[in-house]
Amino acid sequence: MSVVLIVEDELLELEFLKSIVIEELSPADKILTCQSGIQAVKLAKRYRPDIIVMDLLIPEMDGLQALQEIRKFLPQASIMILSAYSDFSYAQTAIRLRVQEYLLKPVKPSVFKKMFQELLAGTALCHIHVDDEFDEGELGPRTNQIDIIEKSLKYIHENYKQKLTLQMVSSYVFLNPQYFSRIFKKQVGVTYIDYINKLKIDHACKLLETTNYPAYRISSECGFTDPSYFNRVFVQQMNMTPKAYRRKHLCAARHMP
Repeated sequence: MSVVLIVEDELLELEFLKSIVIEELSPADKILTCQSGIQAVKLAKRYRPDIIVMDLLIPEMDGLQALQEIRKFLPQASIMILSAYSDFSYAQTAIRLRVQEYLLKPVKPSVFKKMFQELLAGTALCHIHVDDEFDEGELGPRTNQIDIIEKSLKYIHENYKQKLTLQMVSSYVFLNPQYFSRIFKKQVGVTYIDYINKLKIDHACKLLETTNYPAYRISSECGFTDPSYFNRVFVQQMNMTPKAYRRKHLCAARHMP
């Protein structure tokens, strides 16, 4: 069963959102509505919703403040923000709160429906796989796994140059880290850490070939927070240090016709 909380102080907007959500839910699912931030926190504590659709400009406590409180006890809930404001500071706060969707009002019904369907699909998978003690028969349809991995790989390739933990990627595709790690290894053939480190080291090689950046800067450019760890991973993959790799590349370049 999925629990959905919609927080919107404009009644017409609330009914509009509720009508779309109801179409997507099963009879076993529960939908909750309220019109203020304080009510939202109280309902979230009591019913622990899987999905929260939150307007920002609401009475008593604004939407971002309410979400900050809710995140303290619902770290895994999927959140969609609806806002009339495109101010970057709101988006920055939303990122820190791990908001999955940030939609500007007025929202087209088709757009809202599509985004909600994606959140709902992720929640359903989390319900199925939240327990690590499952057998292969419980893994779910192969097509679902492939879709999840494709989405995660796209996200990884867009963000691997910064610090990108397993928890961050698994949260992006709405799965717990243990289950995501398992299906990633199954579908991709290597572990998450080996895959992302390969991307980072490939990028490091390009920087060594095309820039005169020192190793510590290249380490940072590739998303490593510890230069010594970067050096160990580089040696493990390339069988030489970054300095030796650059020297070898320069030597080869000088001998090219």
